[in-house]
Amino acid sequence: MKEYSAPLAISDSDLQERRERVFLVLAGVFICSMTMMNIIGSTRFIQLGPMALTVGVLPYPLTFLCTDLVSELYGRKRANFLVTLGLAINLFIVAIIWLAHTAPPVPGIPWMEIQLAEPVTGLPGQQEMSGSVELFDFIYVFTTGAVFASMIAYVAAQYIDVRLFHFWKSLTRGKHLWLRNNFSTLISQAVDSILVIGIVFGGAFLSGDITLKQYLGFMASSYLFKMVAALIDTGPFYILVAKLKRFLQIDQ
Repeated sequence: MKEYSAPLAISDSDLQERRERVFLVLAGVFICSMTMMNIIGSTRFIQLGPMALTVGVLPYPLTFLCTDLVSELYGRKRANFLVTLGLAINLFIVAIIWLAHTAPPVPGIPWMEIQLAEPVTGLPGQQEMSGSVELFDFIYVFTTGAVFASMIAYVAAQYIDVRLFHFWKSLTRGKHLWLRNNFSTLISQAVDSILVIGIVFGGAFLSGDITLKQYLGFMASSYLFKMVAALIDTGPFYILVAKLKRFLQIDQ
């Protein structure tokens, strides 16, 4: 029979530093995933089996895994702090993009402009772009709506995720880790998928650039991918919680 060995005793200061370093890693993965989601956004669609997805959705499930780990290991207050920090980063991204757009460009740089073969319609806040356009202006118009939609969906979904996680934890008295991990994520990601796809492609749907079937298909594909990812991460979530609780010497 394998004997249980207690964690090696370390000083309070070393333990505190260990806990802060793990939190920093989780926060870093969370913010990196969220930033990538905003930068690459809906710049490309990919086909994964029956799912038509924007590339921005690929890193998004990691954000829920990180907030659930922080919720379990550090508590609701730390998790809400991480979500608020993510909101601040979102606002910072929007501010930098806006500042770059308002600053006067240096003229005469040929690769800064692109020649559109045909007019582009359905872009957020603009009826049409055609002819010779500045590359950054094209990216700005194309991505700004997606960043704002992502920010609104992010705030709603992440705060709901943290709240539901602790609701299920309280209801089950700390038992059934899989339940609070999955139920909080599945519900909050449904909110996220409806909001972000609804806002980003709402204008294109209303203008007739995409059909209702495509519109609802984007929502369904986005949620299906997030749902599968949430179910798959249950195993890694159990392993990480068990190992990190021992490493960080956190009692139940």
